[in-house]
Amino acid sequence: QVQLVESGGGSVPAGGSLRLSCRASGNIYSIAAMGWDRQAPGGLRESVASITRDGASQYLDAVKGRFIVSRGVRENAVYLQMNDLKPEDTGVYYCRAEGVELTLRTSDFWGQGTQVTVSA
Repeated sequence: QVQLVESGGGSVPAGGSLRLSCRASGNIYSIAAMGWDRQAPGGLRESVASITRDGASQYLDAVKGRFIVSRGVRENAVYLQMNDLKPEDTGVYYCRAEGVELTLRTSDFWGQGTQVTVSA
């Protein structure tokens, strides 16, 4: 089992920036990829960004060029620098981690989420 705790959410005007942080812990062999999902009110949960242990990243098209995901492998942390925020970025952001068991079976885990609100 992996436990994830997010921080850094808040309210900002359009064009502002926020930096989200997440740290993972738990009884698991290792953590592979980490990243961030988000869910707007009444919307579907979507993957915003992910990053492998080697640093390869991928992004939702809507946030490319504005968001940067980074990884602290030793401390089992993942970060999301969000720049030029837009009202449509508003939602609950969830940290995600791919936990790898000793048997090499993998499972995804999510934190409780942190609210990001961008005003016009």
